Amino acid sequence: MAGSAIPCFGLLELSPAGLSPQPESTMMNEFTKWFAIPVDHLITIFISACVTYIAILVFTRMTGLRSFSKMSASDFAMTVAVGSLFASTISSASPPLLAGLFSLGLLFAGQALIASLRRRFGWFGKLVDNQPILLMVGRQMFHENLHRTNVTEADIYAKLREANALNYDEVRAVIFETTGDISVLHSAGPAELEPDFLKDVVDHQRLQAPAQV
Repeated sequence: MAGSAIPCFGLLELSPAGLSPQPESTMMNEFTKWFAIPVDHLITIFISACVTYIAILVFTRMTGLRSFSKMSASDFAMTVAVGSLFASTISSASPPLLAGLFSLGLLFAGQALIASLRRRFGWFGKLVDNQPILLMVGRQMFHENLHRTNVTEADIYAKLREANALNYDEVRAVIFETTGDISVLHSAGPAELEPDFLKDVVDHQRLQAPAQV
């Protein structure tokens, strides 16, 4: 319509209420909250880190180096749990320092107990750990085992390259271990694979069967 005024709106940053521009000082305060940290908080983090780190060293000396190995699924879970608890204890007020130290002690004690039971009772190890699974012998891949472990052929070929295997004739066995690692047993010579090395591996009897292409 002629003579009517067209309203113009400036690009103003509105406050959460949407009624007035947000002051620049308020924006800066919100911005600095993400980066500013009180000095007393830094001191608390430093003390917590030192105490927790020393506690982990003491617990490791008491329970042995097995605490940080990856020889079984329970060992791997222990390593992940200790790392997570260490980070949360030193960087936040929850859990408190004493609660974090107590939790670490329980983790180390539990891991030592599980390791002792696994050593004394073979059935207990089978109960708490997954069994390693045979994935490949020679040029034959066992696709049903690949499906069970969610491993692809591309994963197998990557591990073969990593192990410097040059051809299928060198591949004695490819095994999916209980920790999630893939072991490649290979040799360029005529050496035979010891059956005892694979006696606890699922489908190890396929090594004695002739490979089918």
